[in-house]
Amino acid sequence: MHHAQRKPPSSPDLRPRRRTRGASRRAQRAFDCVVIGASAGGVEVLSQVLPAVPAAFDAALLIVVHLPPASPSFLVQALRSRCALPVSEPDAGEPILGGRVYVAPPDYHMLVDADGSIALSIEAPVRFSRPSIDVLMESAAAVYGTRLLGVLLSGANDDGARGLGAIRAAGGTTWAQAPATAVAPQMPEAAIAAGAAQEALSPATLAARLMAWPKLTTE
Repeated sequence: MHHAQRKPPSSPDLRPRRRTRGASRRAQRAFDCVVIGASAGGVEVLSQVLPAVPAAFDAALLIVVHLPPASPSFLVQALRSRCALPVSEPDAGEPILGGRVYVAPPDYHMLVDADGSIALSIEAPVRFSRPSIDVLMESAAAVYGTRLLGVLLSGANDDGARGLGAIRAAGGTTWAQAPATAVAPQMPEAAIAAGAAQEALSPATLAARLMAWPKLTTE
């Protein structure tokens, strides 16, 4: 993919956050990265789930939400006020750090590069979407493998089904929102039908799982 450069990253934002008992938490945590995809109805679920993420959450959290390309992103401001972790719209080449939330910029594909940094692409939309959930999940699966959790929320198309399948094939863990709880159930339904989702969970259960960090068991 052609990678697009945005403004250079701001150095102060890239400094690792100070953590206590860091080595102990790294030894216990289930994943190094969590990727979440959402479309219609998904922002409301994110607003319920992200407040449950504790300040001790030391994996990176990458989010793609389908947004109109011409619209300025409101997500960073909306999610920042609800989340205990720093939330930002990343720049190309920015290192992916644990304990941070990265939201894909509107009209850019967001990927995980092989060196563990953010890549942004202006390639054509995938599954009619840019940013694409499949693109993020497939690139993250190639880098993180078994240390990746993929979560697919409400949406009105099938973007994310292939990406969640790639995560599962790489040995990662995959959750979908229970379709009965979704405003638009087509996205999680497609992942479940494809055998890509290991579990279908309500937003309340998703929030409880994240609140229980670092264990995040798949009981």
